[in-house]
Formats: sequence, structure tokens, C-alpha cells
Amino acid sequence: MKFAKMHGAGNDYVYVNGFEETITDPQALAIAVSSRQFGIGSDGLILILPSQVADVRMRMFNADGSEAEMCGNGIRCVAKYAYDHGLVRDKAIRVETAAGIKPLQLFTNSDNRVDRIRVNMGVPALKRQDIPMNGPADLQVVAENLEILDRTFEITCVSMGNPHCVIFVDSIEQFPVEQYGPAIENHPLFPRRINVEFVEVISPGEVRQRTWERGAGETLACGTGAAAVAVAGVLTGRTDRQQLNHLRGGDLEMEWAEDGCIYMTGPAVQVFEGDYQPQ
Repeated sequence: MKFAKMHGAGNDYVYVNGFEETITDPQALAIAVSSRQFGIGSDGLILILPSQVADVRMRMFNADGSEAEMCGNGIRCVAKYAYDHGLVRDKAIRVETAAGIKPLQLFTNSDNRVDRIRVNMGVPALKRQDIPMNGPADLQVVAENLEILDRTFEITCVSMGNPHCVIFVDSIEQFPVEQYGPAIENHPLFPRRINVEFVEVISPGEVRQRTWERGAGETLACGTGAAAVAVAGVLTGRTDRQQLNHLRGGDLEMEWAEDGCIYMTGPAVQVFEGDYQPQ
């Protein structure tokens, strides 16, 4: 099986060209290739597939084999791969995901290789039933108290096609993400588990984010998480509608535009290509 290792702001995945390769058990393959000791090493597996309704289709699998709806960093790399490898020719493309069709604008360097992508992440869903969360279906969750382990956090929950719980903290550098992340991810309040963002506000236009990703653990970046942070910052009165988000793997430019959509601009990098023989 031929593959490419790519990352967006350090959020790394193994990418397989489904126009040429046939994957019969993507869940098992995701677990195998994601291992940083015995596999290729990644946050998961992303398949680039033909689509009947868009230019290409992406399927995303976490490191534990579970399938996720959408990945903001992953979709940028899908777009880069598709353009750089000749699957698409236009610099404005559409990618089919389990969270809907996402439009992307591609920016190329002097070698006509894609290095930055602007993604329309869509309109955030805020009702409990859409995230999903247990409780009154039509209510939003903005700065709601959640008791977990020995602390009470204020949580704001957003779906960007996948579920996110945003928590603002005074400082994230020494925050015990590995302690509270899995406890919140698996809390009974979230029937499909949840991604957790811990966020430090630097100014109304600048934040720092760490993410505990559902099924993967802490990752260096999360694009849908950055979109959820942009929404939560506005809803709680902490940030402007445009912000620069510093993640451990790099920066993302975020905007909650007047049309209601979240726009994300950030890098996409191919690290290497190779051949993998499933065991």
C-alpha cells in the first residue's frame, strides 16, 4: 500500500489515495499505522476517495480505529494531496466529509505546490441534540458548570460536524490536559464522547489552545477544535470574531464571519511518501 505522511500544524495523519488503493478494513489499518512504535506513527488514517457529489471525498479514522466526522487540519492536507498529485486541477475545490461538503480555497507557492488553504468549516451547531449531549435537546451549553474529578469547569459546547467541549483556563502550559481530557471525553453527558479544548486567552484577537482529541489523546493541533474555540470565545464574550490561534504545532487564522460560517486558514505539509505492507 502506498501512503503519504502529512500534517497540518502538527496534526499528522497517514493518507491513502483511494483512487488507486483499495482498503478493506480501515479501522484495523488505522490502529496499525498510527502506532508510533510499531507503525508509521500518526494521529490516525485519512482515505482520499472518489466522490459523486464533490471533487473528492475524505474518510477519517482516529488512532483507536473509530471513525470521525471531520478534521479541519486533515481536510487541508486532503486538498493539498489532491492538487499536488493531479486529482484536481482547480484551486477552489469541494471535499465531501461525513459532516457535509466543505469548500476550500488553495494557495500555491512558486513551485505550484499547495502550502496554505482556507476552509469554509460551515455553520456551528449549538443545541445539545446536535452536539450531541444529554439533557434538554433545544438548549445551548454556554459557560455551564461541569463537575469532573476534583474540579468544576465552565464548559461551552459546539459541534463543527464533530463534538467539542471548550474550557477557558488561566494558563495552559502547565495545565494537566492528560488528567482532565480523558475524564471529560468519556463523561456520561456525551453519548458519542467528545473532543476537549483547553484555551488561554491572550487578547480578544489571540488565544492559545491545547486539545484532547476523542480517540487519539492530546494532539498538536485540531482544526475543528479551533473553530469551536472561535465560537465559544464570542459566545462567552472573551474574544473577537477574528482571532489568531496558537496551537502546539503551529498557528491557525480563524474567523466567525457575518454569513454565520467559520473560516480557517492554515498550512498543509507533506512529510514523506512510502510503501506499507499490512501485517
